[in-house]
This record gives sequence, C-alpha cells and structure tokens, in this order.
Amino acid sequence: MIIRRLGVWSVARLYGGIMGVIGLIAGLFFAAAAMLGAFAGMASSSDTSSGLAASGLGAIFGVGAIILMPLCYGLLGIVSGAIGASLYNLFAGMFGGIELEIQQ
Repeated sequence: MIIRRLGVWSVARLYGGIMGVIGLIAGLFFAAAAMLGAFAGMASSSDTSSGLAASGLGAIFGVGAIILMPLCYGLLGIVSGAIGASLYNLFAGMFGGIELEIQQ
C-alpha cells in the first residue's frame, strides 16, 4: 500500500490538537515556574506592597500561560500541519508516496 495523498485539513486538525496538548503541558510548567518566582519574590521582599504586586503579576502570567500557550501552539500546529500535508502532496506527486506494509 502506498500513501499518495494526505487530506490537508485532516492533518492540520490532528497536528493542531497534538500541539494544543503540548502547549497545555508547556503552559502548566510555565505557570508553575511563574508562581514559584512570584512566591520567591514575595518572600524575599521586605516591602510588602512590591511583594504583593510581584505575586499578582506572577499569577496573571501563570493563568495567561495556561490559556494562551495551548491556543498559540494549537494555531501554529494547524498552520504547520496544513503546510506539511501540502508539501507532502506536492512531493508525493513528484517522487511517489510512502510505502506501507500492512499485515491483516
């Protein structure tokens, strides 16, 4: 069996979903780092008002990372998946597709 053509939209959706999950995981790590930095800034500051401002800013970055990173990664995944599938279709037309050996 030879794969001669890929559905551009199906590959883009699949890759967008995969990248969205990766963005969520990265956002969780970024949020954890932002919160740890905010707590460290609050603990080391002798002025309580600047410590509270730093912790609030860290919380905003943390929540923003959990929301924005999956969206950005997902959108970039859709775009790169569509470009990759289109390029595959172009080159598969010139050189042939990918051979698969399937056992039933």
